[in-house]
Amino acid sequence: MKLCVPIPCFFGGLPFETAVEKVAALGYKYVEIYDWRQLDPASAAKALEGAGVTMLSMCTTEFRLTDPACRDLWVDGIKESCEAAAALGVKKLITQVGPDTGAAREAQRRSIVEGLKAGAPILERAGVTVMVEPLNTKVDHPGYYLTSSAEAFELVREVGSPNVKVVFDIYHQQVSEGNIIPNITENLDCIAHLHAAGHPGRNELQFGENDYKNIFAAVDKAGFPGACGLEYRPLLRAEESLAAAREIYS
Repeated sequence: MKLCVPIPCFFGGLPFETAVEKVAALGYKYVEIYDWRQLDPASAAKALEGAGVTMLSMCTTEFRLTDPACRDLWVDGIKESCEAAAALGVKKLITQVGPDTGAAREAQRRSIVEGLKAGAPILERAGVTVMVEPLNTKVDHPGYYLTSSAEAFELVREVGSPNVKVVFDIYHQQVSEGNIIPNITENLDCIAHLHAAGHPGRNELQFGENDYKNIFAAVDKAGFPGACGLEYRPLLRAEESLAAAREIYS
């Protein structure tokens, strides 16, 4: 497994190019961002190459898969995001599924699946994977549709495309359901990326109730080939915080 630095969490106040240099100086080789539209693609790609850093993931431009009326916007966003991904060497996109619209859950679920199926051929041609993200509604995202990792895995399996997967956020799933290690290791066929933070607080991994040494060891033993983004709000200086994360995963 690789550790990945989400730029907005640690160096969001800096120009992307400067942030990439700082990440590289701290010994990290992988980053992710959220809104790619804030970047100058040519400048960002040059900075990544110069620092020897790879950008693993970024977000799509549209998240409202639960609403069929927004499907075309979501598909157009996939097209745009795949073009940006090609310019930046990115192979993974994160999408949320949107709010619970109040319609029957089965209707919303059907809308999500149909939207993902509509985007799948675009993703497959581009060689890019989109990753659906379950979130917690108890602390951070009230009103969001998808909280269950089991439902997320079911969605991915129903879509049936190798380019549609799940980003499993350990923090969100600890809030929502727990049972972290089995839920990851028994569903590696559906998971393309991990996120991690300590709970409660969404801060450093060592400040929460999860034993991340055990989690990471189990994930490695299971053969997970992807990366884990350190998506938390650091209480320590960025340099100290990222050094501590490396100690946990050592």
